[in-house]
This record gives sequence, C-alpha cells and structure tokens, in this order.
Amino acid sequence: MNDPDAQLLNELARRNWIIFALLCLVSLTFRSREITLGVACGGLVAIIGYRWLHRSLSQMLSEPNRHSAKRFQIHYLFRLAALAVALFLLIGVVKINPLALAVGISVVVINLIYTTIKRLNSTRRP
Repeated sequence: MNDPDAQLLNELARRNWIIFALLCLVSLTFRSREITLGVACGGLVAIIGYRWLHRSLSQMLSEPNRHSAKRFQIHYLFRLAALAVALFLLIGVVKINPLALAVGISVVVINLIYTTIKRLNSTRRP
C-alpha cells in the first residue's frame, strides 16, 4: 500500500475510536446501564471486526498469490462465525439490549459514511 492509503486506513481506525467514545457518551444520557453496555459491546465488536479484517487484507495484499487469497477466504468465514457467536452470546446469554448493540455495531458504518461524504466534498471543491 502506498502512503495515502495507509494514512486513510490509520485515520479510519482512529476515527472509529472517536465515534465509539461519542456514542458511549450519548448513551450515558439515557441513564441506563443496559443501553450503555449494549452500545459499548457493539462498538467493541465492530472495531475488533474492523481490525481483524484490516489485518487479514494487509496479509493477503503483502503476499499476492493463490494461497493468500484462499487463506483470506478461510479467515473471512472464521471471522464471520466468530461474529455470529459473539452476537449470540451477547444477545442470548448476557441479554444485552439488541437495539443498543445495533447502535454500537454501527460505529464503522458511521465512520465510512462520514469519510465518503468528506472525500466527496473535498473532490468537488474547485
């Protein structure tokens, strides 16, 4: 990866934590432990999944061959299964508020939408 790509990925990773903190702070206004815990758990699941995907993609792109693509696919399925198990445990066993969990999981989505809008606006300026 070249320098602007690495810079963008680092910026995304840093902004994930900022959005996570903001969502947790907003959840505190509800004065509900369940809501704050749900947002926090969802945010952590999303950020961990993002980092895991970033690491898998970086490994695949650093050694571009047929085996690295196959390994990425296996990691992708394993990551998807781990996410499903984590969500099942959080909702089914720990009884996390599903709506708050969904808000927390949206950390990366919010970040990607913000980054896309920011980049589109910067390319439109003369």
